[in-house]
Amino acid sequence: MSRAVDQRSASGQVQDAVRRAAVLGHPVAHSLSPTLHRAAYEALGLTGWEYDAVDVTSGHLAGFVRDLDPSWVGLSLTMPLKKTVLPMLDHVEPLADVVGAVNTVLVQAGGGRPVLVGANTDVYGIVAALQEMLPGGTAAGSAADVTRTGAIIGAGATASSTLAALAQLGCTAPVVYVRSLGRIGSLMRAAHRMGVEPRYALLDRAAEEIVSADLVVSTVPAHAADGLAAELADAAAAGGVRGVLLDVVYESRPTALSRAWAAAGGAVVGGERMLLHQAVEQVRLMTGRIAPVEAMERALGERLGV
Repeated sequence: MSRAVDQRSASGQVQDAVRRAAVLGHPVAHSLSPTLHRAAYEALGLTGWEYDAVDVTSGHLAGFVRDLDPSWVGLSLTMPLKKTVLPMLDHVEPLADVVGAVNTVLVQAGGGRPVLVGANTDVYGIVAALQEMLPGGTAAGSAADVTRTGAIIGAGATASSTLAALAQLGCTAPVVYVRSLGRIGSLMRAAHRMGVEPRYALLDRAAEEIVSADLVVSTVPAHAADGLAAELADAAAAGGVRGVLLDVVYESRPTALSRAWAAAGGAVVGGERMLLHQAVEQVRLMTGRIAPVEAMERALGERLGV
């Protein structure tokens, strides 16, 4: 809920005291979150609202959070802070708790200090982005009426959110491909909390198998899946691919994996679509207002040159 004072000037704009929000991460200079949130504030007529990008490492996050004052309304968190922040919060929303990753912190008025509430809008962003390419668009099927096969590349915080998102889209037993099976402990615990049953496999087996998946989500950084992209060309030669690929990378687009998937006949969703949709939900949570999707989408397109 927004703490802004809703007083309107002759022009109809909301007159607010300064309200602050920011995206935190390391590195974070590449983030497009300021573009999206600032466009939303402008379209909503929220004067006095600020949104910045602040480079914060895991080791400095506690100090940053401790110094938040009542002017703050929220934080967007990117890597590597989505799990680090958990013990610093006063309350964690159920979805974020189950997923084990927080990408949104709501700063609410408290007695002596702000109350920090952790939420997860990545799941919403992933679902909305994938649905854009599914039959029926954003009204496409859910877990209640469709069963789908899926694959996830990577095992970090975004992979945990992807497990929840795929479950909502009817895929409760995806295959998770990783470079090392020794690094899946956190994801396995998240899967257990969600009640989903993924299978885990090494990345070098992915090319032959993902060609038949309905939904594929790559959660790894730019170029981390370049090897898979090269292998995919051979694996897809026989009959192409049939599913939808979401590559969460948005700063180096299109990725080699996206190009290879499209060349094999598959549908591709860029990471900027996930970014847009998760920011739409963040704006709603931080301001208490329905986000102006078209204005945010337009600003993102202008920034990316599309």
